[in-house]
Amino acid sequence: MSSTFASPPSTPGNGIIHLALLPPNTPRLKTVKYQYPLKLISPGPLRTADEPYHSVHTVYLLTYGGGLVAGDTIDLHIILEQATRLVLLTQGSTKLFKSPSRDIISKQNTVVDLALGSALCFLPDPIQPFEKACFEQRQIYNLAVDEDAEGVSGTGSLCVLDWVCNGRPANGENWSFLRYGSKNEIYLCPVNGKRRLLLRDSLLLDDEGADGSVVTRMDGLGVYGTLILYGSVFRSLGQFFMDEFSVMPRIGGRKWDSGSEDGEEDVDEAAMKRAVRQRQELADGLLWSVASVRGCVVVKFGAKEVEGGRKWLRTMLIDEGSVWRELGERALLCLR
Repeated sequence: MSSTFASPPSTPGNGIIHLALLPPNTPRLKTVKYQYPLKLISPGPLRTADEPYHSVHTVYLLTYGGGLVAGDTIDLHIILEQATRLVLLTQGSTKLFKSPSRDIISKQNTVVDLALGSALCFLPDPIQPFEKACFEQRQIYNLAVDEDAEGVSGTGSLCVLDWVCNGRPANGENWSFLRYGSKNEIYLCPVNGKRRLLLRDSLLLDDEGADGSVVTRMDGLGVYGTLILYGSVFRSLGQFFMDEFSVMPRIGGRKWDSGSEDGEEDVDEAAMKRAVRQRQELADGLLWSVASVRGCVVVKFGAKEVEGGRKWLRTMLIDEGSVWRELGERALLCLR
């Protein structure tokens, strides 16, 4: 017997965000659709402080109940048309609840298509796996590219943060989940050519049935994260990370906070900020490194606690300033 009720308009967990450019030159959220357990909230757009002014849209990614239960699957497709800018945020950490077995996995898949001149800033709160949680996520970024005889001449821009914490320390949890996997892939998509891989970054934390194996490998860290930067909008930010890393004190080298040498008393503002930041990194047990891979700047960092990592990352982004100028102060809300 056939059902008298209409079939649901979408699959559970599916969502679409389409940021379009309407005539003459006005970005609008053309489509925002979602299905349980995914929820999307889009406040009004903001204009950036610098000239030329840009209208920046914001979408909050939420889940009912604040997290994913065992077996939940989210599939999100994001489309950014030419010259549009989108900030993706969360309203708290994404909780991953206990799974009855390691065969039942919560999944989150995100595909983002960026047209020429578009920009995405995705700075969420960290993912928080509870004890015995099983989770995998895959985030794919397809960047349209205009190529000439000399190579890449124009693409979209990305600022993507992917980080995970050790669970609920107040409940005695410390990397006590069963499995956590995260993969970020960036592809260049020429207008008249074959899509090619630019960057693949993967993280897999699996206890493989041995209690405490993950916490041993994390060596006292309470949070671990990756920041990926690409494109013209975030080029100066990527260079800032590279420059700051190049002048970090090495074994046997001079420390920033050790005072002046040879009677030098004048220290520029950047050096003073660097010295303060270095002392804070030491207090928070923060470690970080950076590398440039085919034009992508990849920053890896870890800290004893989430707040230490959050504080460091916010300080770095504010000191450099381009995220606030290009996308507005709302882009940094999850780092407060």
